Amino acid sequence: MSNGRRIIGLGSRRFLVLFVAYAGGMAVVATALLGGLHWNLRPVAPAQAGGTASEVDTTAIVGIRTFTAPGDAVIDEDVVYATQPDGTQLTLDVCSPPEADAGSTADVDGGTGDAAAGQTAAPDPSAEPEPTAAPADDASADPATAGAMEPGTDTETPSQATLRPAVLSIHGGSWARGDKGNSDWRNVCEWLASEGFVAYSVNYRLVPAVSFPAAIEDLGRAVEWMRANAERYGVDPDRIGAFGGSAGGNLATLLGARGSGSLTDGSRVAAVAELSGPVDLSYDGIVVAGGSSGLEQIVLDYLDCESLLDCRAARDASAVRSLDRTDPPVFVGASTDEFIPLSQSTGFAAELNALGIVNQLVTVPGSLHSIGILDAAMRGAVSAFLHEHLDTD
Repeated sequence: MSNGRRIIGLGSRRFLVLFVAYAGGMAVVATALLGGLHWNLRPVAPAQAGGTASEVDTTAIVGIRTFTAPGDAVIDEDVVYATQPDGTQLTLDVCSPPEADAGSTADVDGGTGDAAAGQTAAPDPSAEPEPTAAPADDASADPATAGAMEPGTDTETPSQATLRPAVLSIHGGSWARGDKGNSDWRNVCEWLASEGFVAYSVNYRLVPAVSFPAAIEDLGRAVEWMRANAERYGVDPDRIGAFGGSAGGNLATLLGARGSGSLTDGSRVAAVAELSGPVDLSYDGIVVAGGSSGLEQIVLDYLDCESLLDCRAARDASAVRSLDRTDPPVFVGASTDEFIPLSQSTGFAAELNALGIVNQLVTVPGSLHSIGILDAAMRGAVSAFLHEHLDTD
C-alpha cells in the first residue's frame, strides 16, 4: 500500500528531467546577471572560421604583398574605441612612424603614374619613376645655424612638436569577414606608417550579426575617438583621412560622404582613398551594371533586403548617392575586369566632377581586387594623394 510519498532515485527519468530544467534555469539567470553587469565584454572577431583571411583571393605575391615593412613602426594593438550596450568591444590597431622619424617615403620608387584629377590612367610599369623629394629639415638647412643649440637643450616644447596626419584603415571582406590584423591589412597599416601617417587599422561589426548601418556607425565612432585621443598618438585632429578596399572602400567613401560642412569636426574626414569599392548598391549600380549574382547576394545580406528593387537602405549605403559639395577629396582605384563593375568607379568619378569635388581616378588592367592592386605604383599614387590633401605644411 502506498503512503502517498514517492522517492525519486538518481537514475529515475523524473529526476533527470528536473535536473536539466534546474540547470537550464540557473544558466538563464547567470546570463542575465552577467549581461546586466557588463561582465560579458568581448572583442569583435571574424564572423567565421578563416575570417582573418584577406579579401585578396590569391596566394600570389601581388599588391600590398610586394611591400616589405621596415619593421620600425610603433604598433599599439587591440585598443578599444567603443563598447556596445551588449558588451561588444570595438577595437583598432595603431601603427605609428618611428619615434625619431617625422615621416619617410619608403615607396619612393613606386611613382604616382600620370593620372590627373578626375582622369583615368593606368600606372605604366615601364615608366621611369619620379624621385620623391625629402622634406627639408629647418634645423639643418642653414649651415650657419646647424649645431648652434647647446648640448642637452630641448629644441621644442611638447606643444610645439610636429603633429602627424592620420589615416583610418578599413579592411574589406564583403562586410561579413576579415580582420584589422590579418597579414595583408597589417602590411597596409605599416605601409601607411612608413609614409609618415599614423594609421588606425579598425575592426567593425560584421554580417550576419548585424546589417547596415552598423558598420558605418562603428567607423563614425572610430573617427570621433581618434579626434578625442589625438594627443595620445601625436595626431593633428584636423588632418584625418580614410583608406579602404572592397567593402572597406565602400565604407571609406561613405564615411567621406556622411554629414556636411567642416571636415575637421565629429566623424568627418579630410580625404578619402579607396580601391575596388562598390559605391552604388542600388539595383542599377549592381544588377544593371552587370554585377554577378554573387555580388548581388552579398549586398542583399549586408543591407538585410530581399530585393534591390525595393531596398530603402541601398541609397543610404551608397556614397555616390550621398555626396554634397562640402565632401572631401577622393582617390578612386580599380582594375578593369574585376568583381566590382568598373562603371562603379568611373560613374563615381563623374559624379565627383559634377559637384566640383577634387578626385583622382586610377585604373589598372587585369582582375585583381582591392589591395591586390596596391603595388608600388598604386602605393605611390595613393600616398601622394593623401599627403597632398592631409599635409598642410
